[in-house]
This record gives sequence, structure tokens and C-alpha cells, in this order.
Amino acid sequence: MKKGRIQSLELLKATKFLSLYEAKYKNKFNEDKKWIIASRKDEATLSAQYNGEKEEKVDAVVILALHEEEKLVVIKQFRVPLNDYVYELPAGLVDGDEEPYAAVTRELKEETGLDLVQIYENKSNPKAYFSAGMTEESGALVYCSCKGSLSKDGLEADEDIEPMLLTKEDAKALLASDVKMDIKVFLVLQSFAQLGMDILK
Repeated sequence: MKKGRIQSLELLKATKFLSLYEAKYKNKFNEDKKWIIASRKDEATLSAQYNGEKEEKVDAVVILALHEEEKLVVIKQFRVPLNDYVYELPAGLVDGDEEPYAAVTRELKEETGLDLVQIYENKSNPKAYFSAGMTEESGALVYCSCKGSLSKDGLEADEDIEPMLLTKEDAKALLASDVKMDIKVFLVLQSFAQLGMDILK
């Protein structure tokens, strides 16, 4: 490995959706150090990405969806690491060579039953990082509008999700409550509670 500070990468454990690697790298004083990295990528892909031989692609989409009824789309999902439900924005992995915006349409429908109307590219972020101290996983935050009725018919067996539509007042109440929530939905709820549909401007 020659790009950046990482000198080598060793696979510690591979599972179906996540692998654990030990990276040997040089710190700012040129000292040899080690870091544990969690990644959804296989060893060849991650090594090529670190070497600059392969372009880094967006791993997931996070969907900031506003319903035509002037409500924010939020989900409550059971997450095993928390052993509890957590409020989140709809989201999901980008499959293979799928385009991120295609993943938005698919994931929004699967997790909420809602249909995509419009993507606001001028508001969307093409790539941001979820937890850079632990993983190189990236996601596109996509602003969009949607329509239709909530449904759980598209959920996979291991997805325990309750989709919901929130008004500005609902958002304020949720922010004031003692519940577990993802940092992304927390920030969006703050903005939506203040701006409502003007969040798209």
C-alpha cells in the first residue's frame, strides 16, 4: 500500500455483511501504529481503494423524505447492537453497481411503502461518512418528496420497522422525549421542527 498512511491491511474476520480488518499505518510522527477497521467491503476491494487503484463508491443512501401531506418520513427500527428500537431516517445499502438514486426509490418503497416523487439534487449530499473512527462506510444523504400510504409489506424477514409521518409538532414532541435516536434523524428533526417543508429551500 502506498496511498496515504496505511501500510498494510490484514483480514481478521469476514461475515456476510461486515468484515473486520487490522490496518498498520504511520501516525503524524511516522511511528508504526495499528487500527481496527470495520468494513462492508472485501479485502481486495478495500485494499485497492486504499491504494488509489479503485474509486471509492457510496455504500448506502439515507433518505430525507417529505410526504405530500407536509410531513417528514421517519422510521422506528429494532437494532440488535442497541437491543432496542431507535428512531432513524429510511436508509439502505446500494446494491452492486446500482445508482444511489435508484437505491433511494427501492429503499423508500421497501421500508415505508411510499413512492418517490422528486429528488432534490441541489440539497442532497453525494457522499458523507457515518462513523469515520470505526469504518470507511459512506452514504449519500438524499432529499426527496414522496406520496402514498405507509405500508410494511416490503420489509424483509429481519427488518423490524415501523414507518411514520411526522408533523412539525410531532417532531418537536419527539425531540423532547426520552427515546433512542440516530444522530442523523436528530439533526433532521431539529431542522424540520423549525422549518417544516421549507427545509427543501
